[in-house]
Amino acid sequence: MYSISSYGDMIADRVRMDAYLTALRQNITPDSIVLDVGTGTGIFALLSCKFGARKVYAIESSDAIEVARQIADANNMLDRIEFIQARSTEVTLPERANLMISDMRGVLPFFQHNIPAVIDARRRLLDPGAILIPLRDELWASIVEAPELRRRLDQWDEFFALDHSLDHQAAKKLVANTWWKGRTSPSEHLTLPQQLATLDYTSVDNPNVFGELKFSVTRSGTGHGISVWFDTLLAKDIGFSSGPESPEVTYGSAFFPWPQPVAVTLGDVVQVSISADLVGEDYIWRWQTSITRESDTRVAHFKQSTFLGTPLSLAHLRKRADSYRGERNEAGEVDLLVLTLMDGTKTTAEIAAELLTRFPNRFTEFKDALGHVADLAAKYQ
Repeated sequence: MYSISSYGDMIADRVRMDAYLTALRQNITPDSIVLDVGTGTGIFALLSCKFGARKVYAIESSDAIEVARQIADANNMLDRIEFIQARSTEVTLPERANLMISDMRGVLPFFQHNIPAVIDARRRLLDPGAILIPLRDELWASIVEAPELRRRLDQWDEFFALDHSLDHQAAKKLVANTWWKGRTSPSEHLTLPQQLATLDYTSVDNPNVFGELKFSVTRSGTGHGISVWFDTLLAKDIGFSSGPESPEVTYGSAFFPWPQPVAVTLGDVVQVSISADLVGEDYIWRWQTSITRESDTRVAHFKQSTFLGTPLSLAHLRKRADSYRGERNEAGEVDLLVLTLMDGTKTTAEIAAELLTRFPNRFTEFKDALGHVADLAAKYQ
């Protein structure tokens, strides 16, 4: 979830904002009915209204939408912008939009429920042939020598080298199976970039991605991992890149580390496969690397996954087994009571008072019980 200051950082990104502004100006007409998915503090909704859209539906699940409402009110735009606090997949509009604008990316476009939201909106909330901004994102990748980015992994060795009696490999293995944000310079690239995948928002019907690449090393060096970024086409001839050859933008690039550095030489072949599968609320990423030299001599082979980068206790794993028979603990009994009493007849205060009576060891003050009820009401009502 973005903070308000994070939204400010995105608005302050002139490369990003100038491109979106140009795309909106190019496509907004007096007949435009705009759907702004993930409106945040409302900048695209406000600009759509300013550029002459007849109606704007601005959807945002977080409380940032209240800031958007206040800004719209201060600019006398509430008569044309309807703010809806919900996930777009839970919304039904009184009319279909003919233009949708969104930017729900993280470092990469495959982020949380960004793509399912676009797929759903395109099917339910948009006119056939509606304009989508952005139109397309392209993922690019390259093998890099990036010691500063790799420090997140190497710092475990740097610290524990002070005491060789401590084995820290369990933690280091987890870090080696995660990726993180990190920009690279062109001089750090050991291969020419290649296109990993294309995400066409006008036709995508699957939130997952898989790509295979075969690189040839262009200079000798030490390979530390894979850099991945995206180029976007917002509208005809309008876009920008988060790649190393372009001005820095708020998204940055993704760095997929290798478990260990690999010395590579000119002409070595690096075969890479990268996939991302949406599971629950976020993606599981997998990246596999094979490095070979002349005569197909294997130099290194790695299989990595963010699934292996998540610490899971045995107790937690048992509870995820299909044979597990669970029993509610006290926290579960508390939530069950609250949800049962949320039947439209009792106030939040009345339910909180019931919690104090039923669970005196868990709630010693009325304000604590009231806060818990309010949290559940915000989640389920």
